[in-house]
Amino acid sequence: MRARTNMSGLFLCTVLLFGCSPKLYAPKMDVPKTYMYGDSLGRDTSGLADEWWLIFGDSTLNRLIDTALAANRDLAAAASRIEEARYNLKAVRAGLLPSAGISVDAGASYSRPPKIRQQYGLEGSVSWEIPLFGKLRHTKESARAGIGYAEWAYRGVRLSLAAEVATAYFTLLRYREDLDIAERSWQLRRESAALIDSMYVHGMITGVNREQAMSLVYTAEADIPQYERAVAQTVLSLKVLLGKTPESDLEIPEDSTGISGYGRIEIPVGLPSDMLHRRPDVMEAYFQMKQAAAEAGLARSARFPSISLTGGGGLASDALRNLFSGESAVWSATGGILMPLLQFGALRNREAVAKERYMQSALAYEQACLTALSDVETALAGIASYREQTERYAELVRTNRRIALMSSLLYDSGMSAYLDVIDAERTLYDSRMQFVDLAAQQCINYVNLCKALGGGWVKVEEK
Repeated sequence: MRARTNMSGLFLCTVLLFGCSPKLYAPKMDVPKTYMYGDSLGRDTSGLADEWWLIFGDSTLNRLIDTALAANRDLAAAASRIEEARYNLKAVRAGLLPSAGISVDAGASYSRPPKIRQQYGLEGSVSWEIPLFGKLRHTKESARAGIGYAEWAYRGVRLSLAAEVATAYFTLLRYREDLDIAERSWQLRRESAALIDSMYVHGMITGVNREQAMSLVYTAEADIPQYERAVAQTVLSLKVLLGKTPESDLEIPEDSTGISGYGRIEIPVGLPSDMLHRRPDVMEAYFQMKQAAAEAGLARSARFPSISLTGGGGLASDALRNLFSGESAVWSATGGILMPLLQFGALRNREAVAKERYMQSALAYEQACLTALSDVETALAGIASYREQTERYAELVRTNRRIALMSSLLYDSGMSAYLDVIDAERTLYDSRMQFVDLAAQQCINYVNLCKALGGGWVKVEEK
């Protein structure tokens, strides 16, 4: 009979324990085994370290990113949120344990006929609301999920900051090279226009040829302020990322690596399933989903009975001299069970709200996974196409340079019109500018791929 009673009690406890955990939607993701555009790249994720920017081999870039990671306010705020979440977990744990306190009282009252009544007390108290029906587990899970979210948010800010610095740096190199091309072309065209002007003065060419030569000079000269402005604005953007004021020095040497000097870079892409476990925004969404699940469990636990215990004891007397005598000891103990009976659907609707919020977070997690996969494929497709386009433009620049040289020689020998020289110069100028833009975009594509892959692994405690 006793065995049957014990089994019945165990069954009842099991039903209550599992009954306090709501049924929630399980996220569904069809993760591909490989990337569509990643066949030409390695799949060993161990090669993509936390400091992924080292793959460019640029000491200036390394220094800029290190400075940004040390001084950026957004990253410091993200690190502070991690500490906040850790303190919150400690506070949650402490709130689930018994609490104790002590009180010292002294008072007096007056009544007629004239009489003064004194009262003194020294009492301690202990209270504890026993966390039942999964409340303890769900509360801790919610707090731990908050820590996980804050840690991955820190990684996300760190990754985005490094990517923004690298993108701004390569953009700066692009504008610097564009400015250099414009200034060199302007100088050479001025020298050529001076020669044409001399020939015009001596009646060797027409005024049309002279004006055509000057149009080339003005074209390059008009581009110079445009690229000077672009350089200045990009430098200011970099200073903000590095936590510097506008008037501070950026210290980027003028002879740093030109944007067209970067060669092909091989980045190990690994497997899609690995990427989803190290990409910050995906993991942020995952921990948000875990926290929402814990909150749904807490909302369900609120519909079950709660037990509270309170105890107290100490000394009480109507005279201070008798407070510590043997007859002044007092104590009390109470226990209670609160069972919600009639709430007009409030608790049930709160649970429904929590479950809907969980559903939203689960769908957001699925969307984050889809976005991550798309970002990697987009970056891979961009690298493949820009690589081929950049190589073709490099050949085009070499060809246009030969055409410009031959056109000039033919004109000097009287075998070609000056209009052919102008067309060749303009075509060479435009192709050089386009090549620099493509080279910069390819470097930025490498940055985007590293960011899309999650940028390696970093332990928050070490930073």
